[in-house]
Amino acid sequence: MHMHSSRGAITSAGKHCRPEQCVKVYNIFANKVIQLGVPVFLRALKQEEELELWMQPQDGERFVLLRTYPIAAASGNLGPKTAEGDRQVPEGFYHFGRSLMKPDSRYHLAFNIGYPNAYDRHHQRTGSFIMVHGNQVSIGCLAMTDSKIEEIYTLVDAALKNGQPFIRIHLFPFRMTDARMHRAADSKHLPFWENLKTGYDHFEKHGSPPEVTVSGGVYQFE
Repeated sequence: MHMHSSRGAITSAGKHCRPEQCVKVYNIFANKVIQLGVPVFLRALKQEEELELWMQPQDGERFVLLRTYPIAAASGNLGPKTAEGDRQVPEGFYHFGRSLMKPDSRYHLAFNIGYPNAYDRHHQRTGSFIMVHGNQVSIGCLAMTDSKIEEIYTLVDAALKNGQPFIRIHLFPFRMTDARMHRAADSKHLPFWENLKTGYDHFEKHGSPPEVTVSGGVYQFE
């Protein structure tokens, strides 16, 4: 895959961020072996209120954590989104391509995570237009502030323009360590969370997001 230079990619992506923010994005890569335009993976942790942005170096298979962004606002509680209007942020494995990027969002910049996915549809979950966006208010989405979404959007946009067919975004209720799962033993969501943890552990072990399918109403991972 051909990779743009970081400065060239920043110039081409400049319409998504204000000049001072574009400089900040360029400075991320100034002293790193990772180039703007390499594959991106996003992982959100609801309880920790964090969105992690991982990138895959040109010469490596394992993704590297580039940035951890604080989530400025998200509504609802731990547990999946099940119905339109329930104010919940989804949990699960999603992906989006260029058609779900929203440069004209009323929340500055945004991308639609692709909810509902095949798992959600199997379980008759409803809802739509679940976004990661700017601003500091949100109902069922992840608000990241305008300055942070400019940075995230620029990195995602560069990866898609450089040939990544879609961006995976995985959303978890919390960092799914064995200790934290033990604390959730009495939750009604435990069977669902145990299924999510299999995908979470795959990334922790292999350093790359798994291929995710749905069979019999359960996530499967390769």
